[in-house]
Amino acid sequence: MAKVVLLPGDGIGPEILQEAKKVIHAVAKASQAEIDMQEYPIGGGAFDEFGAPLPQHTLEAAQKADAVLLAAVGGPKWDTLPGHQRPEKGLLELRKGLNAYANIRPVRCFSSLVGASTLRAEVVNNVDLVIIRELTGGVYFGEKKRWTEEQRFALDTLIYSEEEVRRIVKVGFETARQRRKHLTSVDKANVLDSSRMWREIVEEMKVDYPDVTVSHMLVDNCAMQLIRNPGQFDVVVTENMFGDILSDEASMLTGSIGMLPSASLGDQAGLYEPIHGSAPDIAGKGIANPCGIILSTAMMFRNSLGLSEYADKIEQAVNEILEEGYRTADLAGNDTDPSKILSTSAMGDRIVQKLVG
Repeated sequence: MAKVVLLPGDGIGPEILQEAKKVIHAVAKASQAEIDMQEYPIGGGAFDEFGAPLPQHTLEAAQKADAVLLAAVGGPKWDTLPGHQRPEKGLLELRKGLNAYANIRPVRCFSSLVGASTLRAEVVNNVDLVIIRELTGGVYFGEKKRWTEEQRFALDTLIYSEEEVRRIVKVGFETARQRRKHLTSVDKANVLDSSRMWREIVEEMKVDYPDVTVSHMLVDNCAMQLIRNPGQFDVVVTENMFGDILSDEASMLTGSIGMLPSASLGDQAGLYEPIHGSAPDIAGKGIANPCGIILSTAMMFRNSLGLSEYADKIEQAVNEILEEGYRTADLAGNDTDPSKILSTSAMGDRIVQKLVG
């Protein structure tokens, strides 16, 4: 029996997770797989109830699971808390606790959503890239300090070990080898010593992958190139903060941040989550886009539960529903048929109906 830990979190989290659960139930029935799903608290709600954004029993359950599916954490209610108590700290601790060091974020523009992007159709048409972000090192996990002398000071330390860089770059090379065999390594080597070390290690490792072409790109140039010519990218590998920013930027190539899934993999349970936030401004309105978490569920079936066939079927179902013109509010344009603008639950139902045939 596969054990899946579900983490609803905050904001729209519980709403979109409900749609992912529909998909999991449908796949379990169709495949006759036994899947045990248990929900646990994380984020702001967990802090309110247990005094910690990642309660110990949540972490222990996640470490014993086959996969973890997270919806979203955070919200303005908790913005004034100290850093170690904020909802996002719970997410960082979960990633660290699972040693989920490789964040894989596919960015594919569905042909039916080309018009939803703010960029011209010829720019985003056929975009198909993967951003691989190092997830458990860098400035997010380095030493932090604040103090006051004559004025306020703050310190955040960006630190990487050679081992941390090598293991994420290896994921980049291996992923590129399975795709179009081009790897773009993104850094800030003109300024940062950590980036200069990163670039040196990529150069050392590329001799083991003679079939993969490698290019280096500064992060500011990469941010520009993602908008100017995203079709040039196949696999992008980068450090934690750069990957966080670039993947959110890349999401708009698809028309909505609500469309992008992610997988965070290491040597324990895989952690799957949409890349969007908790969107507290629309929480409870039933208009959130569940496609990101549903596509994350597909990645979970492929990478952690050994059901690649059903992962393909989920992705196909999402694509077909979009091809038929159905949209959630974030994807709707002026020319969208009002009868095809769906609520969160209605979109989930449509996808499940398509999935089960």
